[in-house]
Amino acid sequence: MRIRIVDAFTDRPFAGNPAGVLLLDAFPDDSWMQDVAREVNHAETAFAHPLSGGGEADWALRWFTPATEVALCGHATLATAHVLHTTGAHQGPVRFSTRSGVLVAEPGDDGTVTLDFPTAPLTAVDVPEGVAEALGAPVGTAFDTGPNVGDLLVELADEETVRSLRPDLKSLAAYSERGIIATARAEAPNLGHDFVSRCFFPNVGIDEDHVTGSAHTALAPYWSQRLGRAALTGLQASPRSGLVRTEVRGARTLLGGRAVTVVEGDLLV
Repeated sequence: MRIRIVDAFTDRPFAGNPAGVLLLDAFPDDSWMQDVAREVNHAETAFAHPLSGGGEADWALRWFTPATEVALCGHATLATAHVLHTTGAHQGPVRFSTRSGVLVAEPGDDGTVTLDFPTAPLTAVDVPEGVAEALGAPVGTAFDTGPNVGDLLVELADEETVRSLRPDLKSLAAYSERGIIATARAEAPNLGHDFVSRCFFPNVGIDEDHVTGSAHTALAPYWSQRLGRAALTGLQASPRSGLVRTEVRGARTLLGGRAVTVVEGDLLV
């Protein structure tokens, strides 16, 4: 079968967030998919297969990190939609059946893909004792992001603080189901982004995720309320970096970005 590595939320190779993508006839054993994801060793590997016509979805989709299956993943969904569109395996909008419900990905004429994801419910919480020490920076506010995302969202003082974080990853693992989203307002919005973030997910085997679509389902409503605009652009300031265009529409959040296929080959097992 064919296996591809796709860089998502970027328009150039070796940036954004890489994901493995495999198009299958049906899902094999979970243990086999976990082994493949461990071998690929990117933040997520996506496995998809077509569904019979007439249902609420066109393809079934699952995502695995090197350590576990996850309930929601933005960049690997974008990567899968990119592969379906560029290979001709599916034309037009594609509906994915996932553990987080039906997710729609719509390709644009300009090469972008727009994902329609559930908006994460934000619940203000007290800043947990020790989280500032684990991050290595003072924390202003903290929010629980709900069951689909499973992160603790924290706002820091400014963009430079987010960029310079060197967290104690072992300590961070105690504060949420998946990890920590650290964010701040952009210092210079004229440079093309409204807010910055970094994401650390030690509980699912990802020290720092490069560009996290699912995290932006929480970041988008948070910053939309703060900045008074529904449509924003987030910069995830990881070493590879990437831009996510967001638009909050009540219970749904649109995530937009580009993708580039960098590797295509045969899986021999």
